[in-house]
Amino acid sequence: MITNLHIKNIGIIDDLEINLNKGMNVLTGETGAGKTLIIDSLGIICGGRFSKEMIRKGENHSYVEISMYSPEDINSVDGDIIVTREIYANGRNMCKINGRLVTVAELNSFMSNYIEIHGQNDNQQLLDSRTHIKYLDNFIGEEIFELKKEYKQKYIRYNEIKRELRENYGDEKEKQRKLDLLRYQLNEIQEAKLKPGEEEKIDEKRNIFMNSEKIAKNLSEADMAIGENTIDIIGTAIRALEKIEDIDKRYQETVVSLKDSYYQIQEISRDISSYLEDVEFDEQEREEIEERLDTIYNLKRKYGNNIEEILKYADEVDEEIKKIENVDEYNNKLKKEQQQIQQQMTEIAHKISEIRKKYAQNLNEKINQELIDLEMKNAKINVKVDYRANEFYEDGKDQVEIFIKTNIGENENQLTKIASGGEMSRIMLAIKKVLAEVDEMPIMIFDEIDTGISGKAAKSVASKLKSISKNHQILCISHLAAIAASANSNYYISKKVENGRTCTNVKLLDEQEVLQEIARISSGEVNEVTLQYANDLRKNVA
Repeated sequence: MITNLHIKNIGIIDDLEINLNKGMNVLTGETGAGKTLIIDSLGIICGGRFSKEMIRKGENHSYVEISMYSPEDINSVDGDIIVTREIYANGRNMCKINGRLVTVAELNSFMSNYIEIHGQNDNQQLLDSRTHIKYLDNFIGEEIFELKKEYKQKYIRYNEIKRELRENYGDEKEKQRKLDLLRYQLNEIQEAKLKPGEEEKIDEKRNIFMNSEKIAKNLSEADMAIGENTIDIIGTAIRALEKIEDIDKRYQETVVSLKDSYYQIQEISRDISSYLEDVEFDEQEREEIEERLDTIYNLKRKYGNNIEEILKYADEVDEEIKKIENVDEYNNKLKKEQQQIQQQMTEIAHKISEIRKKYAQNLNEKINQELIDLEMKNAKINVKVDYRANEFYEDGKDQVEIFIKTNIGENENQLTKIASGGEMSRIMLAIKKVLAEVDEMPIMIFDEIDTGISGKAAKSVASKLKSISKNHQILCISHLAAIAASANSNYYISKKVENGRTCTNVKLLDEQEVLQEIARISSGEVNEVTLQYANDLRKNVA
């Protein structure tokens, strides 16, 4: 149930807070005082559309907050759910559920589990034909529950098999397309005859080719610098020191070191000469290296970051090819199971459909009887059950939709196409009255459901709202004394001018004030006669 509604800066509403109660809450008051703005604000917090023109003049944003109590709900914190929506003149939205930021779409989806709004322009559930099957099934109750449960289990397995066949290439065309692609990829990799570490070696060769002129020039300079002259000079130094090495141990150590250097320089000189001989510029070999690297780069772009990854991918492709080529036997088993499940689902769905068709007639009769009480005597509801032989849906093979004929001599048509806002509210009221005990929607809001009715019909509407409020929290705007008299809580909406601005006020009425408001609504005057009438209405509430 809604425990508190807080609205700021919407139309003539400045800063308004309403504490709501269980059962039937009725809002009455002056015309233009802001009653409909309160319903509009509830539409906004439910994720409805918002026009920036609704922002109070002189303000740059609007704010709506709703507090709900639902102790068994997993979304609640100690039973409390707080939802806020703040909308700015520049179009920016900020929506939160228990402090968590959500999108408007997420807000709409979340609130659709808690609140239904029925008014001149907003009957969300009834306008969505997808919900019509829920109305019928809720009306049927236990008789259909086990069948739907059995069907649902098979429907889940049916979809699992479809998904597995799709992933296992159970479709022959898809299978051949995939095999062709995999074989092409494997052949492309195998033809390249890649070897681990090959790219690094080729890169080294390419680098040498790219720098061959520079290498040759500097090797020549190094070769000339060391040359025979350097070696001969060191040899001369060694021979000179050998003549005195017996005189002092230090000379002997120097000779040994110098000889080591002599042999190292000889080795280095030979290496440089060898390097110099290897430096060649072969244009054909360079082109072959470039082509090979292009091949490797192309395969890397497609199949991996290096040769090792490409070869690993080739192994995986080879395994997948073998799997696809040998999957037919497994897929045939799946297809056989799928056919069995389809047959079982069809049998169950047929039973479900027969039950729905039987109960649809009963539901039609009950709703149409309620419509007679609501002064829609010529309207006829027809809940149609259309069995689709070639389709499987989550709840069976039926498409259920509510049709209506509003006047004698007219053709029936889809409810969503021909019913007016006022009619839609009364139709929803009739449906909700019939389904009151099984309907799971906790909060229902009716905006001027009494439009165009009076007398006996008004009492009937009041009685039905009161009946529904035993299982749901009701919030209703009304101009009828009978409805106001049936309320558990009455709120008077008025407007006043403060500091040159009009603003909306709300007051929870005590019992004496309720009687005065019922008297005012009934005749426009409050006197002994109208107060007695109000008192009688109040006492006769069902």
